[in-house]
Amino acid sequence: MKLSQSFTKTTKTAPADEASRSAKYLLRAGYIYKEMAGVYDYLPLGMRTLEKIIQIIREEMNAIGSEELRLTALQPKDVWEATDRWSDDVMDVWFKTKLNAGGELGLAPTHEEPLTHVMKSYISSYKDLPVYAYQFQTKFRNELRAKSGIMRTREFMMKDLYSFSKNREEHDVFYEKCADSYKKIFNRLGIGNDTFRTFASGGAFSKYSDEFQTLCEVGEDIIYLDREKGIAVNEEVYNDEVLADLGLDKSKLEQCKAAEVGNIFTLGYRFSDALDLCYNDEDGKRQKVFMGSYGIGPSRVMGVIAEKLSDDKGLIWPEEIAPYKYYIVGIGEKGEEMAAKLHDMAPEDIILDDRKNARTGEKFADAELMGIPYRVVISDKTLADNKVELKNRKTDETKLLTLDEFTSKLA
Repeated sequence: MKLSQSFTKTTKTAPADEASRSAKYLLRAGYIYKEMAGVYDYLPLGMRTLEKIIQIIREEMNAIGSEELRLTALQPKDVWEATDRWSDDVMDVWFKTKLNAGGELGLAPTHEEPLTHVMKSYISSYKDLPVYAYQFQTKFRNELRAKSGIMRTREFMMKDLYSFSKNREEHDVFYEKCADSYKKIFNRLGIGNDTFRTFASGGAFSKYSDEFQTLCEVGEDIIYLDREKGIAVNEEVYNDEVLADLGLDKSKLEQCKAAEVGNIFTLGYRFSDALDLCYNDEDGKRQKVFMGSYGIGPSRVMGVIAEKLSDDKGLIWPEEIAPYKYYIVGIGEKGEEMAAKLHDMAPEDIILDDRKNARTGEKFADAELMGIPYRVVISDKTLADNKVELKNRKTDETKLLTLDEFTSKLA
């Protein structure tokens, strides 16, 4: 990426109605563009980071035996009427539209119903189970109040996985495997130390659901955390009975603000009952499929990471999800020539700030605002000693490397 050829630009200001630090920095650094409240475009830098987050999640979902697919956003109402979730009185976040030819469609806020309907064509025997299918797909929810930038929006990217099992026992094994996978994901994303499995309401589906909550001052949830056990309880189910059930000591719990970054639910027979998803067991008897649901919002996670991993200068991305690893600035004729040469050696790793109308100080400030892990300065002076200057965005540590040492890092 050569900044002289990019249409995006950094800015010193963000929309006045954005309160969260993450939203301000993502907008100012040119990662996202605000269309309206709760609706954002992902610009080139933002797309690269979002896609890297998605890839980490994809790798961990594949590792536990899940298959990726893509379902439609447009939804016919008959499948949802079968589960009594088409009505706005039951699910009040629908966006709906009418077809010119007649009839009504909805924009999917979630996909339990449509995937259950699809599976009726592929599950008929115990030999067809279990099935674990997931997707990355844009969801639409008519939130009453969109807030905190991309942390709560009306249009957002979701990874939703659905499990189809023969029985509760088979389901429970996968459920715990998925919970462990989520821990690996949040560790790889750089927020694992502050993200905790949190017991929450299971609603009509089960006694509890499990949320994954990241400690965050702009988070919308209150949790009660036992750091020693590494688990928490959501305020919505916080009472003496629940604490006793989970073996938690109230005196050891911290009250914390947190942002939900993932959740897993036991659905049981809720949707297989309504949509008649069945299989024949070993004895030829007809049985209902036992289901589960597992969500992570990559775009929401991106906002939480930006909120958590930032300082008064800008963003601080972990290396694995930064849009680029190095931000290279050339100073002087020879420095600029060498910077361009290095960029061409590894264009997928490097932002080259080759803007002619920007001062060196502005370039350094933009490197910090964008949160690129390493700033590399190549000047006529450093080249005289055959060296480059490398600054770590996270630690502020600066050191000199020989050209050979740096090019070996690129290789």
